[in-house]
This record gives sequence, C-alpha cells and structure tokens, in this order.
Amino acid sequence: MGETAIRGGVATWACLPGFPPAVIFPFTPAERFGIRSLYEFQLLMYRPLYWLGCDGKPGIDYDLSIGEPPEWTEDGRTCTVRIKPWRWSNGETVTADNVMFWMNMLVRKGPKYGAYTEGYFPDNLVSYAKVAEDAVSFTFDRAYSRNWVLMNQLTMITPMPKAWDRTEDGPADATHDPDQVDAVYDFLMAENGDPVTEDNTHRTRWADSPVWSVVNGPWRLKGFTEDGVVTFVPNEHYSGPNPARLDEFRQIQTESDEHQYRLLREHPEQVQAGFLPLSYGVQPGDDPTVGGPNPLAATHTLAPQVMFNVNFIALNFVNPTVAGHLIRQPYLRQALQSCLDQDYGAREVYQGYGWTQSGPIPMHPRSDLVSPKLADGRGTWPFDIERARELLADNGWDTSVTPAVCVRPGTGPGEAGAGIPAGTRLSLSLRYWAGRPALTRVMEQFEADAAKAGIELRLSEVVGSVLVAEDGPGPHTPENPKLWELSCWGGGWVYNYPTGENLFQSNAACNFSNYADARADELIARTVTTDDLEALYEYQEYISEQVPVIFTPTFPRRLFEIGADLRGVTPFNPYGLINPENWYYVEDTP
Repeated sequence: MGETAIRGGVATWACLPGFPPAVIFPFTPAERFGIRSLYEFQLLMYRPLYWLGCDGKPGIDYDLSIGEPPEWTEDGRTCTVRIKPWRWSNGETVTADNVMFWMNMLVRKGPKYGAYTEGYFPDNLVSYAKVAEDAVSFTFDRAYSRNWVLMNQLTMITPMPKAWDRTEDGPADATHDPDQVDAVYDFLMAENGDPVTEDNTHRTRWADSPVWSVVNGPWRLKGFTEDGVVTFVPNEHYSGPNPARLDEFRQIQTESDEHQYRLLREHPEQVQAGFLPLSYGVQPGDDPTVGGPNPLAATHTLAPQVMFNVNFIALNFVNPTVAGHLIRQPYLRQALQSCLDQDYGAREVYQGYGWTQSGPIPMHPRSDLVSPKLADGRGTWPFDIERARELLADNGWDTSVTPAVCVRPGTGPGEAGAGIPAGTRLSLSLRYWAGRPALTRVMEQFEADAAKAGIELRLSEVVGSVLVAEDGPGPHTPENPKLWELSCWGGGWVYNYPTGENLFQSNAACNFSNYADARADELIARTVTTDDLEALYEYQEYISEQVPVIFTPTFPRRLFEIGADLRGVTPFNPYGLINPENWYYVEDTP
C-alpha cells in the first residue's frame, strides 16, 4: 500500500481557547502582539520582509522571504536589501516603496507597534533610503551584531501596498512624505477597528475591505463570522513559492481545552488540526519534544509543537498601590520564584511534556545560548519554600502567619522597602487564563506553596484575550489605569534571537512587567553589539537573579492532533509561524 496526494479539500484548525485573531493590520499594537494575530493569521496574507524558520529549524528561510540576504559594507554599518518582484493581488509589484511606507510609519509611530523598543530599530538608524526600485539601504549609528540585525530588526518589516497609503479623504503619500503618516495610520487603525474589543462585529467586514483584501501571501480572507470562525481561500494572484493546495483553510474558536478535545473525540472529521490538552498527554520517556501515547490514534497523529520560547508570570512594576511597591522589591520577587514548583508542573501537570525554565533563554530546542550556570534548568531561585520564608523574614516580615505582616518598615537593611507601611499584609492578586485545566493546577499549587512561605495569592480566572488586553504593558495613567498585580496567560514570549530588548529593556513596547533597570539595559545593549556568547550569558544570569517575571514551566505550545490523512503540517516552525499552503490530503493506493 502507498498513498497519493490529493489536491483540494478543507482543513479546519481549532484555535487555542480565548484567543481569536484580533488585529489584521500588521502594524500590531503591544496589547495584541502575539502568535495568534501575527503568525497564525496576518502572515498568511501579508508576507514579511524575512520569513523566520527553515525546515523546522531556527534561522531565515530565504525562499519564503521577500527580501534577499542583506549585503553589508565593510564597516558593518550599512546593509542593502534587494526586494524580490512578488506581486500584490491587485497586480502591483512589491517594491522598495512598500518597504519605505512601512519604515516611515515605524519612524513616526514606533511606540504604537508591539515590537518597538526605544533606542533600537528604527531609532538606531542614521538613515534609510530607497536606492533602487527594488532595493532599500539601512545605515546604523554603529556596528551591531549582523545576526541580531537580521533576526530581531529587519524581521520587523512587513512591506505595505500602495493601496493602504490613504486616508478617509482618499489617496495619500506617506510612502514618500513622513508627515502624512499620522493621518494614514489613523485611517488604517479605524479600518482595523478597536484592537482590544472582544466583539467581532467590525472583524466581519475585513474580508470585503478594499484595504485588507490587497494581499501578497498565499491566502486571502474569505470570511470572519461574529462567532470568530475565520475562513481563508487561496490567493489566486500569489506569485511566491508553494501556492496553496487546499481549497480552504478554516479556523474555529473553542471554549476550553475540554470543549476542543470533546470535538476531536466525538467529531474527528470536523477538526484536522486540533490539540490534545497537556493534562491528558503522557510522555513516557525523557524527551518532551517527542510524542507519547495518543488516545486519538485511530483518527489523528500526535506531534508536540516545540517552539523557541519561555513562559512566565508578568509582574506589574507600575501598579500605583502598595502592591506595586511590593513588586519592586527584589527579595519579594525572589521569594515568589522560590515558591513556584516548576518540577511539579513539568512532571505531574504536564505529564512529562514540560521542562523547567531557569531564565530568559529557552531551554528547548537545545542550544549553546543558555548560560552554563543555568543549563540545569533550576535557575538562581529554584523551588525552596524555606528559602522564600527566610528572604521575607530577613526583610522585615513576620512569616508566622499567612499573609505575612510587615513588622519592620523602612528602606534600611533588613527593612521591607519603600512604600510598605507597618502592618501591611503580604497579599497579591494573580489573574490567569481561563479554560486551561493544566494551568489552573499550576496556579493552585503555586497558591498553596506561597501560602506556606507567608504569601497570599488571590487567584482569579480571566478569558485569555481579555487578560492580555487589560494586563498589558504601558504606563499607569488616569485614562488607562494599570491596577493588575500578577498576570499569567499560560505562555510568555517566542524569540527570534534571545537578546531581551523586547521583553526587559526599559520602556519596550512588549515589556509586559513594565520592568526598568539600568543594569539590565546596559547588559542588553552589550548583547546586540557582539556575537560573543559571554555577553548573552551575563545578561541572562542577571535577569535570572533579578526575577523581573516569575519563570514558569515551559512546554510545547500544543500537543497537535493532526488528521491521519493530512500531510505537510510538520515539521513545526520553531517560532510559531504556520504554512497551511503546504498542507494536503492523501488517499491510500494499492
């Protein structure tokens, strides 16, 4: 028996519960800057300058990239990128102007973009210019790591078509005149609709929009329902490699892990790309990246989706209440980290599919980027309730009761720290993603262990998309108060190259904890100017010691359940990008 590829058919993908795509405009704000809106939605339609991931491995896939490999001058300060002559669906050619349009918007509206970090791209450019119809040059203020420039800077660029260069009054020219960017940006955001609203009414108009229907990727949006069902069909004008083989790619929403699993089990024909809840999987060996026994083996194939990511609980450093003063004390963050039993989560909750995370560099896929001091996965503050209690007692807290009570206020040695009055009870709220039973177990165990050290954690479940919208980064203002304390959406950050400027640099758009530390900024700055691993090691050791986030067990993003007759889904992209244009069905042949 063999198998024959079939052209056509419909493949349905079950989204993670609570996270429908929320933004179609690729200039995505920090509140929605994540895999769901970008890598699993936007990039199907709008191709970036460089495509991350190649045959399941880290790096750049130049075949799928619009840009050719950068060409550098000898001094390492200027690179030129040549643009391939791909075509937009309205017949226009992708050109240097489309890159300049994006760059002008990034220069003028950088803080509105989720990947922007103050002082880095484009702030670190002396100039950028169109040097030919198909080429753009970038001159930096100094020589940087070329690997970092490519992986973390140039990958930010998504060429935008001339059809988007307009305002409500008609065509504009932000492509050549940066002063017109503000009006164009406002128009495009209005066409997108409120990015943080939960209602999908405005998203139902995206498919017919004269703006969003101009695409250069292998897919175009056919429909987006009030219920969040997303339907893609092949872009018949696609000019890049690997045109879609399927007739339709569909994404559906699910209420919870259990709801999605029930759908797979009872109606396997309705979902060809779903996932086994982590709490249902069993990894019999020592390798969490390899699939174990599959309860759905009769209809689906099990494959863990391992990505280059870390998971964590964000801490709100800008909370204006006493909770913010508590969070700003390193000893308190260190005590919290010492109360989180990552081994329990990895072994018991995630059934062997998880692993401990020692600091800000991913432990999987294995690499030499992890500091040897952190390579065992335990980190600077491994699980140790007694050590947590001692940290609190040594800094002015009576831990004989829970919540512990501040008995030595002040800012001197052995005192609780600024803004923490005598009699303060050590109690913090922890909001987390609803509908994920495994995450609930980890949070409940964290609550129980923290209580043993004198820390009260007040748990509450919140719908995932609401959680990330309300507990996002940014300053506390009267118009946008930041009153959350601890927040966990069950994930963290997927890196391109793990230098940390997006997550831990002061004022970075995706600095979820709003952490600001001069020493961390200094160490991050070193990592982007050299490829010397010692600089990366020193940075991550400092972050591990300072605990700007509480590192939690990391695990495959999904234990994918792939229809037994569906091919092309694996190998998985380590950054989370997807290529359903490569998917196809097979039938048995004699």
